[in-house]
Amino acid sequence: MQISILSFTVAAIFYLAFFVFAYGLISKILQYKNTPAPLKIPTMPAPTTQAGVVFRMSKEVVFFESLFKSSKVTWLFGWLFHFGLFLDMLRHLRYFIDPIWFWVLIIQPFGKYGSILMFIGLAGLLTRRIIVDRVRYISSPSDHLMLVLLLSITTTGMAMSFYLGADVISVKSFFIGLMTFNIQNIPSDPVLVSHLLMVASLMIIFPYSKLLHAPGLFFSPSRNQVDNAREKRHVAKWAEDLEKN
Repeated sequence: MQISILSFTVAAIFYLAFFVFAYGLISKILQYKNTPAPLKIPTMPAPTTQAGVVFRMSKEVVFFESLFKSSKVTWLFGWLFHFGLFLDMLRHLRYFIDPIWFWVLIIQPFGKYGSILMFIGLAGLLTRRIIVDRVRYISSPSDHLMLVLLLSITTTGMAMSFYLGADVISVKSFFIGLMTFNIQNIPSDPVLVSHLLMVASLMIIFPYSKLLHAPGLFFSPSRNQVDNAREKRHVAKWAEDLEKN
């Protein structure tokens, strides 16, 4: 089978995007991990046990507890976007596994509507950056462009899911071929190709943008520290090295 120039180009872009994404993400996580935390600075009221820290982090990751306390409107749009993204990503697993796991099949009807939640959340977050004075003042062009990119990915995905359709079998063959280094032809659908190229762009940008708050949350000392400063002396790694010398 002869591989089209379009398929080869898209495949090459995705290989590059995956490399940049993996390298950037691992580098940043190692940077977070190795950054000294010299003080006990958990945000109060803070848990006094490790189990309490796990529970606190769980509430932050799943329910965005601190954002809820700060701004109910921002919390609503942010949570809708993230929950919709979660559903949509689970639904997209069908393109990368064969045979498809039973729970991925079960979630397909629900995951399809995750894009609607994503659109509502992103539209609300973008509108907030435009009309709220104090938010507009601190927003940079990259903040707006990131939301526009996410909205563009969402709208092209919705267009294929609800109106235009897509050759699911060919798309799945293409991505399984990428994972096995056996490139397959991709449909020459302009909406599909635009959608995929924007996803690849997002993968390249992700490790070097504010979107990195996703893994960064777990390395925040104000969230992941136990409030036991009186019971146990906190010594940073660099301070331990100084004491040894």
